[in-house]
Amino acid sequence: MNETHLKLLRAIEANPEASQRELSVALGVSLGKANYCLKALMEKGWVKAGNFKANPDKGKYLYLLTPQGLEAKASLTLNFLRRKQAEYDVLRAEIAALQREVETRP
Repeated sequence: MNETHLKLLRAIEANPEASQRELSVALGVSLGKANYCLKALMEKGWVKAGNFKANPDKGKYLYLLTPQGLEAKASLTLNFLRRKQAEYDVLRAEIAALQREVETRP
């Protein structure tokens, strides 16, 4: 779920006016999952939602990252980067081993 939360935090930061449907498309998840994750981030205090005052469509929300949300995004980004770097290192070693195997075949 951390990866989905990170993607959602990044999407909100990039486009605070995005609807839940737009966020779900950006994340490649169902509308229900986007709603569930958005609520989880609001419960954690990482995101707050507010209505556009001048918007005639009163159902439209503006999603903003809180200071805690910005800190969480930075922490999740660092953890994600470390995990992907470790996966990359393992994959690179596996590719090198396969290349050696192919090169030594008669």
